[in-house]
Amino acid sequence: MPEKFSLPLIGGLLAGIAASLCCAGPLVLLSLGVSGAWISNLTALEPYRPLFIAIALIALVIAYLAIHQSASDQSCEEGKICAEPASQRWYKNIFWAVVAVVILAIASPYLIAFMYG
Repeated sequence: MPEKFSLPLIGGLLAGIAASLCCAGPLVLLSLGVSGAWISNLTALEPYRPLFIAIALIALVIAYLAIHQSASDQSCEEGKICAEPASQRWYKNIFWAVVAVVILAIASPYLIAFMYG
């Protein structure tokens, strides 16, 4: 995967997961059998949740623009990876998979409250 696509996708994925660490992290760890007083320290990330969400959304917008701009870019020469329709479909599929994970990570505190509250 070219760097111009992978950095925003990875950044968006990591920021989306970081946005859910405060709320979903302790529940997931406890569900897996991991315990300890240190798990409650994950709630200290709650004030930074809006920042992580903003970073995730910005990174996803950058990835979206990079993927769709390269699809319509006329400077892509024959034989390059960007000229292959299969690679463009692959990038778009990866992008939408990352978007789904980020949306689930961002929505997880609300879903957990709905399911267990």
